[in-house]
Amino acid sequence: MMPGGVNGWELAGLARKARPEMRVLLTSGYALETLAANGHVRQGAPILEKPYRKAELARLVREALAAAVPV
Repeated sequence: MMPGGVNGWELAGLARKARPEMRVLLTSGYALETLAANGHVRQGAPILEKPYRKAELARLVREALAAAVPV
């Protein structure tokens, strides 16, 4: 949970409005099924589920950086 009444998906959206070329990698302790049910998975950013290993984090960071610029 983030302070200030903004969640990670909202912050990612605000950041992409300011800098459309920004790559985003989200992390959550919620299951992907729960996130999908709440409409978060379709946001176009990779999601790393907690707990995660360093190797998995490194792989997703590489993928996010190599991905095409979001539209």
